[in-house]
Amino acid sequence: MKALVKTELGYGNLVVQDKPVPEVGKDQVKIEVKYTGICGSDIHTYEGHYKVKVPVTLGHEFSGVVVDVGEGVTEFKIGDRVTSETTFYVCGECEYCRSGDYNLCNHRKGLGTQQDGGFAKYLIARKESVHHLPSQVDYRSGAMTEPLACTYHAVEKTVINPGDLVVVIGPGPIGLFTAQVAKSRGATVIIAGLSHDQIRLSKAEELGIDYAIDIQKRDLQEFVHGLTDGYGADVVYECSGAIPAAGLALDLLKKKGQYGQVGIFAKPEIEFDLEKIIQKEIRVVGSRSQKSSDWEPSLELMNSGRVNARSMVTHEFPITEWEQAYQAIKKGEAIKVLLTPVD
Repeated sequence: MKALVKTELGYGNLVVQDKPVPEVGKDQVKIEVKYTGICGSDIHTYEGHYKVKVPVTLGHEFSGVVVDVGEGVTEFKIGDRVTSETTFYVCGECEYCRSGDYNLCNHRKGLGTQQDGGFAKYLIARKESVHHLPSQVDYRSGAMTEPLACTYHAVEKTVINPGDLVVVIGPGPIGLFTAQVAKSRGATVIIAGLSHDQIRLSKAEELGIDYAIDIQKRDLQEFVHGLTDGYGADVVYECSGAIPAAGLALDLLKKKGQYGQVGIFAKPEIEFDLEKIIQKEIRVVGSRSQKSSDWEPSLELMNSGRVNARSMVTHEFPITEWEQAYQAIKKGEAIKVLLTPVD
């Protein structure tokens, strides 16, 4: 089978290779991939900013159909429509595993990073990570369960009360999902971006987000203060991974507000104004990936229509056209790009 493989660390080194079709083992599920989404971390990996265990087939946002199950698997059968968490292996013994926080296990191995992932025709997942797709969730939407679960995880780590003002900085797929999840909690939501994000800001309006603001044309802090009698936002999620956005988020927050860091910075060492955190008693929370308990609620958000994933897909390419997919993302032409396998 053809697979899109990161062969070496550093910029580039992403090659379509012929690889053997994987065989299912005990407590494992073999999935024929239908669609796999390109994540921001895949872009960082391609550009050499994010380390993975090479060589490895990338891709961790996927949907597909079960084509084989291993010994001990009774929860799934051939023909089931599924998606899967990225977790392929955890130790099961550390305090994080025992509490269900698999995303924090020091020994965790993830699909598409340490274990071959979804940019291929077939992959192997552990049965504990696989989830059935509900009836109203098509394969394209199902391939985006993982990024949605990441944003659900971030929102779960904060407190949103009905009527709160929430600001999401960065209108990429993660920001659009975060805004929709916040909206489902009863918040008034602003999503903010730059002028070159106009396609994404327009999509936010189409998705029912209350305000989509181009901060190069409108003073976001003034706008937020106008909505809140000068107090500021209750919660701000930084989803862009842009250094100026981190500083802006602190300015937008009210005293005792909540700051959620969701986006990943290309370089982890950034300047951050701790004085504002102290003086405004801001609560800062980081959010890493997702965990098992985030998946079923995320699937239900799509199944009920409160989150519209399908409409965020703007481009589809076979894995052999990775470069075209990459360029569509870098040029700002795309919102969500899905790759399809080739034989």
